[in-house]
Amino acid sequence: MDIGVPREIKNNEYRVGMTPGGVKELVRDGHSVLVQCGAGSAIGLCDEDYAAAGAELVSEASEVFARAEMVVKVKEPQPEEYQQLRPGQLLFTYLHLAPDLAQTQGLLKSGCTAIAYETVTDARGGLPLLAPMSEVAGRMAIQAGAHCLEKAQGGRGVLLGGVPGVAPGRVLVLGGGVVGINAARMALGLGADVTILDKSLARLKELDGLYGPGLKTLYSTADNIEFELSRSDLVIGAVLIPGAAAPRLVTRDMLKLLPQGAVLVDVAIDQGGCFETSRATTHQQPTFEVDGIVHYCVANMPGAVARTSTFALTNATLPFIQALANQGWRQALQQDEHLARGLNVHQNQVVCQAVAEAHGLSHTPLDQVLTTN
Repeated sequence: MDIGVPREIKNNEYRVGMTPGGVKELVRDGHSVLVQCGAGSAIGLCDEDYAAAGAELVSEASEVFARAEMVVKVKEPQPEEYQQLRPGQLLFTYLHLAPDLAQTQGLLKSGCTAIAYETVTDARGGLPLLAPMSEVAGRMAIQAGAHCLEKAQGGRGVLLGGVPGVAPGRVLVLGGGVVGINAARMALGLGADVTILDKSLARLKELDGLYGPGLKTLYSTADNIEFELSRSDLVIGAVLIPGAAAPRLVTRDMLKLLPQGAVLVDVAIDQGGCFETSRATTHQQPTFEVDGIVHYCVANMPGAVARTSTFALTNATLPFIQALANQGWRQALQQDEHLARGLNVHQNQVVCQAVAEAHGLSHTPLDQVLTTN
């Protein structure tokens, strides 16, 4: 199979869909890999590294899209990219379609087959291709939030860890999944006073067992959220419903409960965000203020640590890329029900039910797609 890796073009996105090590594995399997020149140069993955691994270097993204049977990316295709997709072509990347009608329509119009990293599952009910970036984003959320709390950044002027004789900052984490756990871990490491909310009692029990009394756990209700907002310096939005738009847990009216200069970090912004006042920002302009509350809503947070993120992502995606290339997408999905759940769009049809419901579009069941030639 001809596999294409274009350079990412989203604002301040320096990750690349595959490392030279990943290319080498695919070439050993008998596939050809086209890599756009400069795709990884910003993070020290030089064209020479890809060439040595067996990749064919091409100068333009248009050639990658024109020749590749499968396109492997990091971020969702931008308009100029999804306009180059074609019927019969396979796209494997993060999509986050539920809050993005324009991209959904673009993929449907292209006739391509699009598999989303973020809806691939595993035997434990986890999201193995979202997890590595969630780990990065959760840890980064605390770094970013701590920086935004500085007075010069518009924050309250609070040091999360405090100092002897001064209480530490209070961190509220909404959601006890991969993002939430990693955010809590980082905040605890800095010495902050951390509370985490989740609707799963099993998860709260697990967190209590892992971190003991150092981490406060609360069942997630509107009442508990409102109470904790009133005494929080930093709030991390870490709620995810796979494939669907994130629930809005904090309304604009609830902002008045927060102290002035408090910071909201919305890690769920790729799925629409879990704060009503959230809107996607970039690393170039990461924050904005609403009613005296600083919002950090960068839609590709792991892109700030692009080298670490690229290696972590390839470690997770490579086995699935190999399965798709070695077996073809249909057979690979028939043999792996977890990979099959990643199928979002196929030949002008929406296969992911959550995406169809989010946009009021008709839904084609996965079983129907996999049994139709």
